[in-house]
Amino acid sequence: MLSKILSAALTGIDAHTVEVEVDISPRGLPHFSTVGLPDTAVKESKDRVKAALKNTGFNFRSKQTIVNLAPADIKKEGSAFDLPIAIGITVAEGIVDPVAVEGYMISGELSLDGRIKPVKGALSIAIKARELNLKGLILPAANAKEAAVVSGVNVYGFKSFPDLIEFFRGNGVSHPETVDINSAMQENSLYQDDFSDVKGQEHVKRALEVAAAGGHNVLMVGPPGSGKTMLAKRIPSILPDMTFEEALQTTRIHSVMGLLKSGQPLLAARPFRSPHHTLSDVAMVGGGQVPKPGEVSLSHNGVLFLDELPEFKRNVLEVLRQPLEDGSVTISRAVTSVTYPASIMLICAMNPCPCGYLGDSHHQCTCTHSQIRRYRQRVSGPLLDRIDIHVEVPAVAYKELSQDLSGEPSEKIRARLQNAKKVQVEKFKKDRIYSNAKMRSHHIKKYCSLLPEARQILETAMHKLGLSARAYTRILKVSRTIADLAGEEQINAEHISEAIQYRTLDRGEF
Repeated sequence: MLSKILSAALTGIDAHTVEVEVDISPRGLPHFSTVGLPDTAVKESKDRVKAALKNTGFNFRSKQTIVNLAPADIKKEGSAFDLPIAIGITVAEGIVDPVAVEGYMISGELSLDGRIKPVKGALSIAIKARELNLKGLILPAANAKEAAVVSGVNVYGFKSFPDLIEFFRGNGVSHPETVDINSAMQENSLYQDDFSDVKGQEHVKRALEVAAAGGHNVLMVGPPGSGKTMLAKRIPSILPDMTFEEALQTTRIHSVMGLLKSGQPLLAARPFRSPHHTLSDVAMVGGGQVPKPGEVSLSHNGVLFLDELPEFKRNVLEVLRQPLEDGSVTISRAVTSVTYPASIMLICAMNPCPCGYLGDSHHQCTCTHSQIRRYRQRVSGPLLDRIDIHVEVPAVAYKELSQDLSGEPSEKIRARLQNAKKVQVEKFKKDRIYSNAKMRSHHIKKYCSLLPEARQILETAMHKLGLSARAYTRILKVSRTIADLAGEEQINAEHISEAIQYRTLDRGEF
């Protein structure tokens, strides 16, 4: 008998419908084969399914069994096809009525004792089920809350295979999983680190406030122990709260990588990723035979922090150029081509020299000019041009460290940024961008009008510092954000002067 079950395969962060066809014939030699471009994990599912059926009381005798995963031109990988194959067998054997499974999409991994184990990408599968207007989605209980954030589709979670069989037979009662979106957003948007922990560094906090308001990339330069990493970890806490759409998109990426905590419906806190400098370019932007997202995509709608920037391999830093410009990364392989979102705020930190103490009043620098020059040249000019704000982070004096007073809390800083952010969202609502950092040439021409005095200051800075055209546009973007924070329509001399101060490396002060 032939049975057909709906399931889904993941390509990138998108799910594609897969029809699991199971044909069982009593004639011929006993044989179990899986076709339809399956990977090793899918091929191994026959052994897991056989053992699960036997150990849960469903006596599946060896017969000529063919499982076809259609369409055959899409690569099928992972263990999520265990459950639809097992249900397909029970339907083909007459244990479950074919009508009972119609209109359901099924995905899940089976253990040998019949337990249904969680799978990756449940959120993307739920979105696909909603697009198809299906009756319901059958998932492992551990994935039910994650999928239930998608409105318009009934999600049913099951812990064991016998429970699912009873559901299809009409003997078991199961209610669709529900999630309170507002509560989920609030509960999962808490940050452990707060700017109130930071003492001193007022000018650096101001620079980070400007960066957060406009979505600008930042490079912090300072000696070891000056607080660069501490400051970077607290940047997500002052960024505007994530919208539901942002949370949904970020959660999808983490879902397909299996990085969500068990029972966590949404990732509503902006991600903070801090990869080690030994990572490869594939780990940074994504890749592999079947392309997977890298660190830039896992940081989508959040912060990617690169500590000790010159220690990263040159090719790893150069592959960041496209994501920083486009807000996405495209990975092309012989099998397929996948585009992942990568709208990030890049925060970098480095020492001013190899020993770290150039310009430090309390430590003597032991580096030669040639050593300093080689150290700086590890970071290319084109990458530095794509970083809007360069800021010096000096060592904190004992007097500031020993004070009992706490710094300004993140909540207060974030509240101050809201007006500037609203101005940007309203300004660019027709252009599908959400911050000044993403402005294109025609936006800059339209929104970055300078008063005469400000224009004169910028012209002088361009000639004296020898700034590139890209650095020029970065200064205009940052000055636009400073003006938004001040509630000003036009950019004046004060705004442009502050923006120029945030080009430390261009001014040759190190």
